[in-house]
Amino acid sequence: MKTSFPTGMSVLIVDDEPGMRSFLNKALSKKFALVDTASTITQAEQMRSQGHYDLLIVDIRLPDRSGIEWHEALDDPDRQSDIIFMTGYADMDVAIKALRAGASDFIMKPFHLEQMMTAVDRCIERRLLKRENFMLKRELSHGKASSIIGRSDAMVEVKQVIERVAPTNAVVLIEGESGTGKELVARQLHHLSGRSGPFVPVNCGAIAPELLGSELFGHTAGSFTGAKSSREGLFSFASGGTIFLDEIGEMPMNMQTALLRVLEQRAIRPVGSEKEVAIDVRIVAATNRTLQEEVEAGHFRRDLFYRLNVLNILIPPLRARSEDIVELTHYFTMQIIKEMGMKEVIWSHEDLQVLQQHEWPGNIRELRNMIERCILLGKPPAEYWKVDTKESVPETSGYPLDWPLKEVEKQHVMQVVAAHDGNKSAAARDLGVSRKTLDRKFKEWADVTAPEQEE
Repeated sequence: MKTSFPTGMSVLIVDDEPGMRSFLNKALSKKFALVDTASTITQAEQMRSQGHYDLLIVDIRLPDRSGIEWHEALDDPDRQSDIIFMTGYADMDVAIKALRAGASDFIMKPFHLEQMMTAVDRCIERRLLKRENFMLKRELSHGKASSIIGRSDAMVEVKQVIERVAPTNAVVLIEGESGTGKELVARQLHHLSGRSGPFVPVNCGAIAPELLGSELFGHTAGSFTGAKSSREGLFSFASGGTIFLDEIGEMPMNMQTALLRVLEQRAIRPVGSEKEVAIDVRIVAATNRTLQEEVEAGHFRRDLFYRLNVLNILIPPLRARSEDIVELTHYFTMQIIKEMGMKEVIWSHEDLQVLQQHEWPGNIRELRNMIERCILLGKPPAEYWKVDTKESVPETSGYPLDWPLKEVEKQHVMQVVAAHDGNKSAAARDLGVSRKTLDRKFKEWADVTAPEQEE
């Protein structure tokens, strides 16, 4: 039984026999997106330093030095590549030495193609398992919900659109305010797509612009200061699956150009490499901005916008579907008490009514944080609001109705930062903005309130 792999895999064949290089090149081209060949260790190391290879197939006896002496590959602490050694000399001591040196497998020449393919399959299965483990740890650290809550007409329509577009490989753009659940929609698209690879979320606004290319596409050793070894990017980890580019509107212009090329060529080029690697990755993007306005303002490439906006899903804000708040409240309450090992919490009709009347500028994220605070402090939601029964207008104890919107925003941000004990990065994630945006806000407020210096 043959194993099928995502197309983002690469292999380098190192053998001084032209016939063997040609034979393996033809056989492995059916499984790998990139197959390169070299006749010496020197040539192979030069190629390896310019691009990533998942697998190295190396003859032990080569003109310049033995394959077992290829220390740059064997002693790589990150184990970027699996290695299969070949030899035409039946020497058990050499085989043992090769395996001790770090080889994944050892094959005697001449060999049957099926024997080589079995060894290749084992190596690639290990490589895929390593990628899956990496993404599993990343997924667990996020602790995301697995289903979309809401029975309002607006959410029923969103779910129907998801079901229609999920089975396709088309690019999807998700739009909505911060905290409305754009990542949850992206996860549902992936779940229903039937794609075998992982779901890889990337917050484009949370990664330093100078590092974004390396994070997405990977890099070669020495491509920039601190790049001591080659590394795969998140597009490679998403091979066969879905990559979710959140806050796409925060992406720098030079990276927009690089992403446009990926969409057109279906290939990535690691930073510092001259070679492109084919990918099989579905791209889902999201933004809390209106990208059409960003295009008109010259902040976003028009051609990239058209490539991303093939299928569009607009998620309504929570204030536009207040009928879903009761269901969301029960869901988050059960989720939180289970995570914390606490006793059952039952909210009163007054609590639920007050929650439904609130505007929720932070949307679902704000609702969940509010419920968590109420549970931790043992204080029901009704105690956070005072309702004017004459006009049925909710008023936060901290936000008087005569406050301007900018002051409400400032106080809300301050409360979220305080809830995270001053950790602005964590607060930025909850607020659905980049750390850079949060720092800019604080600077604006400091400039406004700073007293004038005396002469």
